[in-house]
Amino acid sequence: MHLAVLLLASALPLTTLALDNGLMLTPPMGWLAWERFRCDIDCDNDPKNCISENLFIDMADRLFHDGWKELGYVYVNIDDCWASMERDKQGRLQADPKRFPGGILKLSRYMHDRGLKLGIYADMGTHTCGGYPGTPLDKIKIDAQTFADWEVDMLKFDGCYSDVMQQEQGYPLMSMALNATGRPIAYSCSWPAYQGGLPPKVNYTQLGEICNLWRNYGDIQDSWDSVLRIVDWFFENQDILSPSAGPGRWNDPDMLVIGDFGLSIDQSRSQMALWAIMAAPLYMSNDLRTISDQARVILQNKMAISISQDVLGVQGRRIVKEKSGIQVFWRPLSKNASALVFFSRRTDMPFRYKTSLSKLNYASGSYKVIDVFTNKSATLKDSTDFVVSVNPTGVVMWYVSAPAKLNPRLFYRGGQRQRSAHDLNTIFL
Repeated sequence: MHLAVLLLASALPLTTLALDNGLMLTPPMGWLAWERFRCDIDCDNDPKNCISENLFIDMADRLFHDGWKELGYVYVNIDDCWASMERDKQGRLQADPKRFPGGILKLSRYMHDRGLKLGIYADMGTHTCGGYPGTPLDKIKIDAQTFADWEVDMLKFDGCYSDVMQQEQGYPLMSMALNATGRPIAYSCSWPAYQGGLPPKVNYTQLGEICNLWRNYGDIQDSWDSVLRIVDWFFENQDILSPSAGPGRWNDPDMLVIGDFGLSIDQSRSQMALWAIMAAPLYMSNDLRTISDQARVILQNKMAISISQDVLGVQGRRIVKEKSGIQVFWRPLSKNASALVFFSRRTDMPFRYKTSLSKLNYASGSYKVIDVFTNKSATLKDSTDFVVSVNPTGVVMWYVSAPAKLNPRLFYRGGQRQRSAHDLNTIFL
């Protein structure tokens, strides 16, 4: 172990060996700059869209004035490219003086005055992914204290320009250093994304002890293909990922790109529904100043948000994968409720999918179901066949209120139902 690491560890109290900030007991919600605005630093020619204090003030104003904050969207997160290329004379990170003339503390207080929170970005390598000063092992303590002095509420800690050994040391050390500041700072670790996202290289028990959330997979792009790749990876590995999530510790499939350029309205509903089923952080990366009414309605859907924010904190699972291209996802919720998503991988036409709650493993009884996106409701017995019409690349999402106990007579393998020929004949008439 490097001498700097030994010195840092010895300087931190023994009580800070695990993250203990009491934060993010439900998945965090807010706005994050990266996917939409990237590393645009050309404020001379693109002043409204460059990474500057004005951009984050604009987004804070929209969260505050346009009804987002009341729904839970409270984080305003700076990503890469905010820093000066040089540390100050005391060795501290500093914001680019031209683009952030008031400094980060000014931004934090602007957020706090409006009931919002500020997140910031750092990288444990020699440089950030965008080439700005990194936070290597010997700078972890001073940078954690700097963020606390700036009254920052969250840190996203990336891993560019670092190796496996540095990550194994640095991510736990930053957790300890944040705790040692005495300020509650939520901690997002990109560690698993740099190690393939799966055991044995990734220890999810350890991550749950040191981080509030973590990026498991690559960056999302503004495209449907990117959304599908992320969805497939998360649900193909659900037996590993789902048990690791819970209050204060979340898997992060990356930002919501609803309201940008790459998704249709149906695909936007699909991303919102699947992220809610996954108990994923809801960080929008879009332009809230120009967002369409259709995108706003999806992102501000109160029932989808309530499913996302359910206090039980259980990550949902894919329970059915049909040859027809229909998939069904289920998430248990508090108060004996649950959520169902019927998702179409088809690209041709709406598909009429016939099933019943008993075939989806619900116990005997009557259930009230509410369509999350139309607000229509009905009461269904578990044995009653029903048909949902699912648009291509779209979803139907239900909130189901009543006991949702698993039916032991059905057999699941790997969290996904294995259908018999009789089952298929019952569903497809």
